[in-house]
Amino acid sequence: MKQLKQLSAKMAASLLKKPFVANAVARKADLESFREKPSLRIIFGLLTIGLSFLFGWPAVAGIGVVAVKIHQPWIVVIGGPLIYGFSHLVFIFGMYLCGAKYSMVFLRWLTRKGVEQLQDWGRLQEE
Repeated sequence: MKQLKQLSAKMAASLLKKPFVANAVARKADLESFREKPSLRIIFGLLTIGLSFLFGWPAVAGIGVVAVKIHQPWIVVIGGPLIYGFSHLVFIFGMYLCGAKYSMVFLRWLTRKGVEQLQDWGRLQEE
């Protein structure tokens, strides 16, 4: 356990040397941008991203069940990857609609929270 805490402290120190990470922590990156009212494009993008999750594994599992029921394994062998690939295209389209602004806001916040958590784990080791 002590080694894990030392490792987390070293990882945090190493990550803080990266400009993106140091900037996110220094500016206390938050999710403030999500408080403003989103445009129709962003709402549609978020809905598209949500829809892509329905086309992912649930659709592949559904086609697998159908393939088993009708005793045609080739349905899932061919259709599974096609449906899953389609879900990725829908996800990418949703990300395109949402834009990079919200993606970067979330990534900065997630980076700051992750590094702070590593630092906390390292501090617990010292106590």
